[in-house]
Amino acid sequence: MALAQEDIAFIKQHLGEWLAEQSLGRPPVVYEIELRERMVRVEEELKHQRELMRQGFEQMDKRFEQVEKRFEQVDKRFEQVDKRFDEMLKRHDQHFLWLVGFIATSAALVIAAMRYL
Repeated sequence: MALAQEDIAFIKQHLGEWLAEQSLGRPPVVYEIELRERMVRVEEELKHQRELMRQGFEQMDKRFEQVEKRFEQVDKRFEQVDKRFDEMLKRHDQHFLWLVGFIATSAALVIAAMRYL
């Protein structure tokens, strides 16, 4: 069964309407408007994402600065402990020298006393 020319013309004339009713196709103007609206929404969302990323980077920078300050404080504390340790070693060295001197003197006195006896 072949279609007549007037049947084909009727189908061509109403095909767009039928597709639009079934949501299978839209007129080009409506489709273009929807595409533009989608592009605007995508651009706005991208702008929002960039702003969120910028805020995240700023927060990370602040956090890095805080961590850096904390490391500086820890470094100062280590320097203080190092100074105290050095002072303690100097004192112990002095005490050790006094102790060695005392032992040497005592040993010399004991040896001298043993010689005279």
